[in-house]
Amino acid sequence: MSHILVVEDETIIRQALRRLLQRHDYEVTDVDSLDAARQQSLDQFDLIISDLRLPGGNGTELISLAGRTPVLIMTSYASLRSAVDSMKLGAVDYIAKPFDHDELVDAVRRILADSKATQTASPSTEQEQDYPVSGIIGSCEAMQVLFRKISKVAPTDATVLIQGESGTGKELVARALHAQSQRKNATMISVNCAAIPETLIESELFGHEKGAFTGATALRQGLVEAADGGTLFLDEIGELPLEAQARLLRVLQEGEIRRVGSVQSRKVDVRLIAATHRNLRELSHKGEFREDLYYRLNVMELHLPPLRDRGEDVVELAQALLGRRCEKMQLAAMQFSPEALDTVRRYHWPGNVRELENAIERAVILADDDQPISADLLGIDLSPDSYVSNTLKENLVQTEQPGNTDSEQGDLSLDDYFVHFVLENEARMTETELARKLGISRKSLWERRQRLGIPRKKK
Repeated sequence: MSHILVVEDETIIRQALRRLLQRHDYEVTDVDSLDAARQQSLDQFDLIISDLRLPGGNGTELISLAGRTPVLIMTSYASLRSAVDSMKLGAVDYIAKPFDHDELVDAVRRILADSKATQTASPSTEQEQDYPVSGIIGSCEAMQVLFRKISKVAPTDATVLIQGESGTGKELVARALHAQSQRKNATMISVNCAAIPETLIESELFGHEKGAFTGATALRQGLVEAADGGTLFLDEIGELPLEAQARLLRVLQEGEIRRVGSVQSRKVDVRLIAATHRNLRELSHKGEFREDLYYRLNVMELHLPPLRDRGEDVVELAQALLGRRCEKMQLAAMQFSPEALDTVRRYHWPGNVRELENAIERAVILADDDQPISADLLGIDLSPDSYVSNTLKENLVQTEQPGNTDSEQGDLSLDDYFVHFVLENEARMTETELARKLGISRKSLWERRQRLGIPRKKK
């Protein structure tokens, strides 16, 4: 049964329209103002029928909010100009009041049939049209700019530097660049530079000869060499030690590598894509990142906006992730409640898309099959101090310096407390000890370090 939203401020017309549609077996929700319509989860409807002139604005404002839901505009100001203007803004059709009942029902049937045909069209064609980069969802202007840049730089062999906060999808962009490149049939090797111990990173990247160091019992090919002919993606490249940076620079300049313990160089043909959440320019000024390597990397720079700056993309992403999760778990399709969608919109999402995906997975596991997903199942806390654990705050308050008063510390956010505690104690504590003291896992400690720009100091 199709679900239709009617937005009409005149009570008699609204009630008559509801009864007419219900007689033709449509489920109807009716509201009397633009503000009331905005409070609905518009993407749950199959059609929106709205008056042109409403308290608080024009019905055409719903067109941009409705996403893929078609909007039929009603107007008693029937004229060619109002009709054309509505259609230009994206209305699927318009009808003049007072309208003929049969004419309205025919229009509704036609619009719903066209909409259903569009939705059942080839998924690959539809996705290609809406999201030119496979696997990445985004309709906001910043993402559209990113898509255009990807389509231009992908076919080239230019080195690309992807910048964005943790969890924004930098590896997805790297994979999209590879998939649209001339190297798409070759290998793409992904390396998280922060996850490899400093003592092993040169051996991992460039390989080693037998006997090059203790434990090197056999010759080993490095990851750069393994990516020969394809693409090498270096995530969190800002964590790469200076010695490895010098070797990487040689790869970019000369197209060759030398295994650890070898005197022979080998030619490699690799397209390099790097990613980081840190400001490499600032690091190069501080001497923590080679300036010459920075300029070699920064041939083409792509910025991934954080989820909090992407507007309604967060709802679009949530709906898509929900569908994928249900399909993966072989469950019937689920929906969010209006309160859950409102919570999704209002939350800051410090962990970006990764945090959203985790929240949805938890909600799907806990949800009842016959009920919409409620806000509480998402496990989201909208309070200002929700981004760092209460245990963290308690531990940090205990470690404040003697001269600091409560009033001086009262204005600090929990992120500020985290930064203060880590900087004060990282020299005398191991990562395990820091994490235990903060009441979080080592993985959470590393992720928060990345997000707040305080990576582990190199020893």
